Amino acid sequence: MAESLAEQILGKIVNISELYHRLMIVAAPTGAGKTRTLQEVHQQTSAPLINVNLELSRRMLDLTERQRSLQFPRLLGEMIDEIKENTILLDNIEILFDVALKQDPLRLLQGLSRNKTIIASWNGSIDKDSLTYAVPGHPEYKRYSSRDLLIATPA
Repeated sequence: MAESLAEQILGKIVNISELYHRLMIVAAPTGAGKTRTLQEVHQQTSAPLINVNLELSRRMLDLTERQRSLQFPRLLGEMIDEIKENTILLDNIEILFDVALKQDPLRLLQGLSRNKTIIASWNGSIDKDSLTYAVPGHPEYKRYSSRDLLIATPA
């Protein structure tokens, strides 16, 4: 019987502290059950589950577009630093890919994962060599090498 995505995540968490970036990407397309899986992991581990779009949007309400792009990394870092637990689940991270914010989403997540274990849902796909977000031609399209990434994906 195939291991569920939640079981896969829980199994990989055990050794994540040995990695330079304590980051696990949960990569799957829209509708594949990433949110439900992170909720299950949250229930089993008590790790906080953060809706990144909602929390960062609240923090940026009073900022101009320019201020948002300049202060975005700091606001994201503060959001994570305010959480005392060592493992944090991040869902709805689409705001990281907003073209107007001019950010590198993977680099942001890797930076956050130096001091805490970050498990982030990623609305995209994985193949043998790369992790992608969106489709080629889409303004938010990103493609990264998957070589040094810890990735969980539905079987």
